[in-house]
Amino acid sequence: MSDTPSRLELLQFTRRVVEQQARASLRQLDRWIADEERREAERRHAEERRPPPPEWLIERGLDRSSLVAVHTGDCWDPGKRQMPATREQARDAIRQQVPACSKCRPDTRLGLLE
Repeated sequence: MSDTPSRLELLQFTRRVVEQQARASLRQLDRWIADEERREAERRHAEERRPPPPEWLIERGLDRSSLVAVHTGDCWDPGKRQMPATREQARDAIRQQVPACSKCRPDTRLGLLE
């Protein structure tokens, strides 16, 4: 009897190795899918819990006390020092000569143009 394995035994061994590697790869892929599903669920949950954007914004100056401009809540250029405001606060600020943003035109939406 020969100590060297037959061609059939080598093929069967190779099949077992490939099957073992395939199972390991599938387990890894399943973990990746589960992780991504978890991340997606977390993103959706965070999106649902996010408060709605404010309807109006008032931009403050560098000293944090002076008011620089009034913006709509969806303005694309509200500045970095902004605070949410109610409709009345935005209207009062414009009436007190705080400039309205020239890009989003809150004075038009508030009906304050003369």
